[in-house]
Amino acid sequence: MNWYLEVLKKYAVFSGRARRKEYWIFTLFNAIIALVLSGVESLFGSPGAILGLYCLGVIIPGFAVLVRRLHDTNRSGWWFFISFIPLIGIIILFVFTVQDSQPNENQYGPNPKDAAA
Repeated sequence: MNWYLEVLKKYAVFSGRARRKEYWIFTLFNAIIALVLSGVESLFGSPGAILGLYCLGVIIPGFAVLVRRLHDTNRSGWWFFISFIPLIGIIILFVFTVQDSQPNENQYGPNPKDAAA
């Protein structure tokens, strides 16, 4: 849960690097919360307004942590736009996000694994 809250604290921070764990824990919690909200809204026959507001609230931190994750693999945040290529773009972006951090410092900052140790 700390990883999820840490991303929300860095709401619109696009500089620096994000560990693989930080990115994937945030993604996992987003999926769980979205499923729960969707279930609750369908249970009460709601039109999906709460889920929509939640998604709008986490779109910027989600994009920011993705950019920081790309920085951690020594790639520019502009690589996000490869996801607009149907099918292959999403696969490439997925591979980038599961790769290990670039060791030591890169142009985007120090390795967050070293800072955590």
